[in-house]
Amino acid sequence: MSMGVDWERVKRLIEETAQSLGYELVDAELKGSGKNSILRIFIDKPAGISHSDCGLVSEQVGTVLDVEDLIPFSYTLEVSSPGLDRKLVKESDYTRFDGKLARIQTRISLNQQKVFHGRLQGLHEGKIRLALPKGEFLDIPLDVIKEARLEFDWDAERRANRE
Repeated sequence: MSMGVDWERVKRLIEETAQSLGYELVDAELKGSGKNSILRIFIDKPAGISHSDCGLVSEQVGTVLDVEDLIPFSYTLEVSSPGLDRKLVKESDYTRFDGKLARIQTRISLNQQKVFHGRLQGLHEGKIRLALPKGEFLDIPLDVIKEARLEFDWDAERRANRE
């Protein structure tokens, strides 16, 4: 994180602003320092995100951050949807996207591997349950997850288009 930035306060302000406009803050990151810094904000809502949604959040968050002056250097603000391969960040994401395909990368090896693909089966006692392609289940402790993302389900999309 960049020097001189109270990131928790910045993120809280971004989240409050996004929520006041009816959006969920999926993730935010500040990369770099000085004039080459980029503040990326990922937002979502049940109906999906449009270009005008991104513009509205960018305008409002930019104004709030300028007024509060929490980032003591210039930066580029980018606002976008989380995309098809949405990052799973909050515990609630694992139950919200129950039944969806996901790719989970762990910090430590589980069953001699660190990358798993399967269907989310919720969260149980601090562990994500993943239904693996061959029919078995794997419980992955939240604290060993390095990164988790949804994967686009091409089979489900083809089935939906045939109906």
